[in-house]
Amino acid sequence: MVEGSRFYADRMKNVKASDIREILKLTEGRDVISLAGGLPDPRVFPREELVDIMRAIVEESLESALQYSPTKGATPFRETLRGFLSDNGVRVRSSDDIIVTTGSQQSLFLAAQVLVGPGDVVVVEEPGYLAAINVFNYAQARMVGARVDEHGMDPEVVEEKVKRLKGEGRKVKLVYANPTSQNPTGSTMTLERRKHLLEIASRYDLLIIEDDPYSFFTFEEDKPPYLKTLDTEGRVIYTSTFSKILMPGVRLGWTLADETIVLGMESLKQMVDLHSATLSQYIAMESIKRGIVASTIDRARAIYREKRDALIETLEEELAGLATWTRPIGGFFTMVELHPSINARKLLVEAIERKGVAFVPGDSFYVEEKKMNTMRLSYSFPPAEVIRVGARRLAELVKEKTPPG
Repeated sequence: MVEGSRFYADRMKNVKASDIREILKLTEGRDVISLAGGLPDPRVFPREELVDIMRAIVEESLESALQYSPTKGATPFRETLRGFLSDNGVRVRSSDDIIVTTGSQQSLFLAAQVLVGPGDVVVVEEPGYLAAINVFNYAQARMVGARVDEHGMDPEVVEEKVKRLKGEGRKVKLVYANPTSQNPTGSTMTLERRKHLLEIASRYDLLIIEDDPYSFFTFEEDKPPYLKTLDTEGRVIYTSTFSKILMPGVRLGWTLADETIVLGMESLKQMVDLHSATLSQYIAMESIKRGIVASTIDRARAIYREKRDALIETLEEELAGLATWTRPIGGFFTMVELHPSINARKLLVEAIERKGVAFVPGDSFYVEEKKMNTMRLSYSFPPAEVIRVGARRLAELVKEKTPPG
């Protein structure tokens, strides 16, 4: 038999398997409480409403819904999506355009391929979203990290690194940020930091990708404006998804950006998949029009707040003084930092084998100073009572591994 991998193109050297997918292999066939992957809770999905929507599409729009559609997306859906964004506080400029993608992951991939060349510098959050790091790695970017704390990405660090790299003659292209309920830390960037980041982008002629999968169902009423809304120069490329506010199975995301950037993404998407599924677009469009997305967001907010509280309360009860973590205002995750002597990758193996609990080691979320003593915990999928059990089991192991004093 021919060994196919020896025919791989050189660019495949930049493709790395996802840690999260590898963890799923470790847990397959085991009775394990997973605090690893960020799967939405199925209780959020609008099952009954979906049946009504499908019936309406069959009766009223089947021919259009089953046909090819424009690469940027079906025009009625894009118009509905534009209104949805405006209604939810996302500023849509007259020079902006929208492209519908197969999940927000495709948005990131297309944007990176259009904008980033080999050796171009991309500033990413440290720690930051693993799948975005993989996308920029595939684009052969030079990534530099800007630390994330409880107030989000630190623009002081961004400016210091951009200034230094520009002085060295490096081509600094863009900043990637997940500013609201960040993955993996759950932290949210303050208004002051958002304004500062936009000032830096203007001063050094940079673009910003604002990745926003979680802000629609934040648990607190007071959240800062979107970077896209604060942007007055068209520098922000805004991307989000229906995976968390409707259901991941529709595989729909979108990018809102200056029309010239969308044009480049559209040209590339034509070669990738022609267009995202038309039927999914009609399902999402009807879900917006009927208020189902809004009700799903409300349901998600209540369900995930309860789960967030269950995890954070258990950590406070079991690990106070032995570890630190963030308190997310939304999203699916918190990042836990353990004693410096603890290697989270080694801990994961024991956690699965001895305690029946899985998590994601945190070092993969770093591009520069990898912290081996960190772990990302997700509270999105298991029931609250199971989250408490899993967190207690994990805490038992952490206590065992933490040196005294």
